[in-house]
Amino acid sequence: MSEILLSAENVSLTYKTRVGGFKWFEHKALNDISFALKRGDKLGILGRNGSGKSTLLRILAGIVPPTSGSVICTPGVKRSLLTLGLGFRQDLSGRDNALLSAMLQGYRRRDAKARLEEIKEFSMLGDFFERPLFTYSSGMRSRLGFSTALYTGIDILLIDEALSVGDATFRERAQNALEQKLGGDQSLVFVSHMPGQMAKLCDRVIWLEGGVVRMAGDVAEVSEQYELPAEPMRE
Repeated sequence: MSEILLSAENVSLTYKTRVGGFKWFEHKALNDISFALKRGDKLGILGRNGSGKSTLLRILAGIVPPTSGSVICTPGVKRSLLTLGLGFRQDLSGRDNALLSAMLQGYRRRDAKARLEEIKEFSMLGDFFERPLFTYSSGMRSRLGFSTALYTGIDILLIDEALSVGDATFRERAQNALEQKLGGDQSLVFVSHMPGQMAKLCDRVIWLEGGVVRMAGDVAEVSEQYELPAEPMRE
């Protein structure tokens, strides 16, 4: 059996917000989510806006603790949340951010520096690679983050719809690179509301709706149900 790298066990997350005076509003963003990710797995988290998919990704990355349940990551496994420049310093150049990111993933400085030209070339940032991050657009930050994660030997890529950001040329370039790179032992959790992207990158899908698992399984079967017209609400 393949090695389990990451597992979610009965993960739930509840937000509490004060609504005037002493009244509190409670919202359950995720409710009792469980699954296991093995080495080489390509898992899609499918759902519309507000379904809880991005929240789940941040919990899997260890950024947000669940209210109940647990996320277990095998010791020594490297996971990287790829979203719009998360963790990058705005005052540093793209090159320096890429260098720091690689070193944080365990690379020695010499080995990290050896990766930088590949990262620069793939990111298609040109001269902006040498400029501070506060001069970047959101799409450029996404390209830097994606390129850095792709070339720094991460065990688990956690991708939050990064392929939907930026110009069409880079989106196609990124998707092709992922398809090639993910043919081996690297694992993926990919969040999107677009079943078409799931079909190209993932081998199974979890469909979230209202913070709960609506359906899980084969990409084609889940996508077919996801794209059907929503059933009318019942009293």
